[in-house]
Amino acid sequence: MNENLFASFIAPTILGLPAAVLIILFPPLLIPTSKYLINNRLITTQQWLIKLTSKQMMTMHNTKGRTWSLMLVSLIIFIATTNLLGLLPHSFTPTTQLSMNLAMTIPLWAGAVIMGFRSKIKNALAHFLPQGTPTPLIPMLVIIETISLLIQPMALAVRLTANITAGHLLMHLIGSATLAMSTINLPSTLIIFTILILLTILEIAVALIQAYVFTLLVSLYLHDNT
Repeated sequence: MNENLFASFIAPTILGLPAAVLIILFPPLLIPTSKYLINNRLITTQQWLIKLTSKQMMTMHNTKGRTWSLMLVSLIIFIATTNLLGLLPHSFTPTTQLSMNLAMTIPLWAGAVIMGFRSKIKNALAHFLPQGTPTPLIPMLVIIETISLLIQPMALAVRLTANITAGHLLMHLIGSATLAMSTINLPSTLIIFTILILLTILEIAVALIQAYVFTLLVSLYLHDNT
């Protein structure tokens, strides 16, 4: 069991070639679309959820910040579908890879910061030195604020990776315990299996919440720079 504990986090390959790209491109294919004038209930519910989510994230933004609405909505849909597909047996979750999360976070964070320095450089530089700071503390505060700015994408990527990985590991451990106890004690097996079902429901909620939190934090970074 210990040898296979992290097997589900290894990037899959097909004939020696990495299959992560195909897995990343698969979730958009599951999003239903309609070519008819009148949509069915699934399409209508999907559009309502997208409008509700985009409205909550874009309310605090100005006109320039709202130009990112399509990108942020696409981001939350991609992360949510990827996290949910990763809960299926014998599947691979790309968001458990720190490299992929950094590849999503760094360009979005850098774009928001560059936009802030281009549009309002005085306000952007003012974040490095709060008003009323004593003169002896100015160099230290500038260094601290610079470090805090640079670690924002790392913190965002690590948060998503850690939450998704921890849930998968816990489900793997409880599932292995259920299988091991099935031949020893049936009542204990039923109790552990019930815990596994409840944990699966919790992980479905965590998958959706983490997608929302990730996108919301990117939206907050954008709001601070527009």
